[in-house]
Amino acid sequence: MSKVRKGVYGFLRGSFLTDESAFKNWRIIIFVMFLMLIIIYSSHSAERKVFEISELNKKKRELRAEYVDTGTILMRLKMESSIRDKAKERGLKPSEVPPKKIKVTIKD
Repeated sequence: MSKVRKGVYGFLRGSFLTDESAFKNWRIIIFVMFLMLIIIYSSHSAERKVFEISELNKKKRELRAEYVDTGTILMRLKMESSIRDKAKERGLKPSEVPPKKIKVTIKD
């Protein structure tokens, strides 16, 4: 058997975990696994933040649409024709006599 085949065969059998220098290998394996756990946690955390940002953007769009709708309704209520119609419903009518300007003079 060639050296490469022995190395691959030994790796597949797991002899790198059971021979004399296995303690060094275990420390490296545990360290790599710890790093992998940190990477997995950080990716899940980033993904959670992306979902939260998406939900907040959706809520922002809904609130903006509600704001625009409310503004449109308010503009319609403030129109002179709608105010005149509501005044007619209450029995009020426009004055036929134009308003007069009152001037106040103060004499010392």
